[in-house]
Amino acid sequence: MSGIADVARAAGVSKSTASRALTGRGYVSDETRARVVDAASALGFVASTAASSLVTGQSRNVGVVIPFITRWFFAEVLEGIESALISAGYDLTLYRLSPKAEQRQRVFDYFLVRKRVDAVIAVGIALTPHEVEMLKALGKPIVGIGGEIAGISTLSIDDVDAVRQATEHVIGLGHRRIMHFGGDLAEQMDFHVHERRHRGFRAALDAAGISQGDDFRSTEFSIQGGFALALSVLADPRTRPTAIVAGCDEVAIGTIIAARQLGIHVPAQLSVIGIDDHHLAEMFGLTTFRQAPEEQGALAVAQVMRELSGESGTNGATVIPVAMQVRTSTTAPPAV
Repeated sequence: MSGIADVARAAGVSKSTASRALTGRGYVSDETRARVVDAASALGFVASTAASSLVTGQSRNVGVVIPFITRWFFAEVLEGIESALISAGYDLTLYRLSPKAEQRQRVFDYFLVRKRVDAVIAVGIALTPHEVEMLKALGKPIVGIGGEIAGISTLSIDDVDAVRQATEHVIGLGHRRIMHFGGDLAEQMDFHVHERRHRGFRAALDAAGISQGDDFRSTEFSIQGGFALALSVLADPRTRPTAIVAGCDEVAIGTIIAARQLGIHVPAQLSVIGIDDHHLAEMFGLTTFRQAPEEQGALAVAQVMRELSGESGTNGATVIPVAMQVRTSTTAPPAV
């Protein structure tokens, strides 16, 4: 098996120069770096990250703490994080955080503290002050995605404003019989996403002077959840709304599928709007607000890299603007 000395000899440089060229730590000219990389490739040499970490004190590994892996938003964020870390030459260690307190404590007290990770990205996790201080005391940069966390850099959209804008869109089209299909307010995710989106819906109605009862239904944030809820709500034409503001695109897509099954034309008889810009949104002609979770993951990695290079953290919240995507699922309400 070839070692660093063999690579250095083949490239005509010292071992220290070869090491700097392969690890990216320290100055090496582009020409020399290319020569060393070519030599390493020809010899089948791969630099040992474990050995490198003993010298530098860094593992070139970032821990990502996340509550869900298969749900769309979290999977998209994770893809953005992974791609950006690979580009930066870092590995990723993933920890799915269980709601059980003892398992959460084990992740923070053992895996993130005692294992070799250089930084932590928390996705959709409201870190406690103790967890933040414990990690910061070890000199590990921390970045959060999904909501504001005191003392660290965070990235998130304004959930209240996003749904307020979505509701204002259908109000502006002339709708007055509007319903919000949101998440269960009794089973909140961290950062109270369901409650915040419901609050945005109510704020838009109140500002427009629209007073109506029975304008909210809760469901699981999934296509199946939206489908089942819409079947029950839309079946009676006497109480049917003319517009649905969905808490997420998957609920909106389920609603569109249910409307089609019931013979309700979207948007002529029912307007539907969502939040996310899910990868299926364009296929269903869904008007929505794009929050770009993959880009949020890449931005979190960029912040981690800045802090690892010695820059101080912003220790504040960065609000990611949402962008409206007008498609064919919304229009003026049907004439009475």
